Amino acid sequence: MGDLFTMVTARADYEQGVLIILDQTQLPNREEYLALRTPEEIWEAIYLLKVRGASAIGVAAAYGISVCMQSVETAEFDGFYREFSRIKEYLASARPTAVNLFMALERMETALLGHRGEEVGLLKRVLREEAEAIRAEDAAACRKIGEHGLSLLNPGMGLLTHCNAGHLAVSEYGTALAPIYLGQERGYGFSVFADETRPLLQGARLTAFELQKAGVDVTLICDNMASSVMKQGRVQAVLVGCDRVAANGDTANKIGTSGVAVLARYYGIPFYVLGPTSTIDMNCSTGDEIRIEERDPAEVTEKWYSRRMAPEGIRVYNPAFDVTSAGLITAIITEKGIAYPPFGDTFREWK
Repeated sequence: MGDLFTMVTARADYEQGVLIILDQTQLPNREEYLALRTPEEIWEAIYLLKVRGASAIGVAAAYGISVCMQSVETAEFDGFYREFSRIKEYLASARPTAVNLFMALERMETALLGHRGEEVGLLKRVLREEAEAIRAEDAAACRKIGEHGLSLLNPGMGLLTHCNAGHLAVSEYGTALAPIYLGQERGYGFSVFADETRPLLQGARLTAFELQKAGVDVTLICDNMASSVMKQGRVQAVLVGCDRVAANGDTANKIGTSGVAVLARYYGIPFYVLGPTSTIDMNCSTGDEIRIEERDPAEVTEKWYSRRMAPEGIRVYNPAFDVTSAGLITAIITEKGIAYPPFGDTFREWK
């Protein structure tokens, strides 16, 4: 496990004035870190999925805006805040679905406004401390999510996961993968099936990579093989992450998640959603209100191929996420505990 957690998804180097991220687009073939200095570089890294995963995006954005504000030269609060607001709005436009991006930036703004009128040197320190607090709280929340999730699992289980919600998507243990890592430490002997997760292959490139590196018994499957392994009785639970959870429990996650939930319901397999309470958006009443990001058609037609694999000019629909209806979810597991349907009352207690 130690080797896994030496990979740091995002951190700030204030002496050099940079946000350092692990470029996830280079995995699994190369572990490469990028030093980002400008809002434009940070925006591009988030949009192009060089840093990805709901919590990791929030941590990177917090560190990123803090780093950018360290070089702002003004003696007045108003001028400092105007520049902060400009960068905040710009970074928030990089990924429209993951609520953690907006919440992290809002939290940084709240911290700044709590020191209105203070000298700029203090404001810069406040931003540094708040970004670090966001990262530390995320790491602690993931450990608690793992403990709650593990309480629902038995040694020797076969588990299936979709996309990547492990160490690479957050600060340490991950969300959906946190029970797997804790189980690995405690000798549970899980067998994990990782969906490849078309079209960007986060399951193949990231989940399979980090689970294998941690010594977990992991088998990579194509997305359309999930039904087969379920039918064979090789899966006893499904664990997935989430990018946004509506107040009624509808959950947005990587495209393909809702299909896995339908299969799990058909085969009578528990379907668990794991994520921090920060992903629960009580201002969003149902999943119908969640804005779904649509991405470049080339991700489907040619990104991973040596030559194009679809006709020129073909229409492509490429949503990055889908919404799993609350009625298909067995439980939603957070750092504060486990919520069962109907989810609304528990969410209100937590929030």
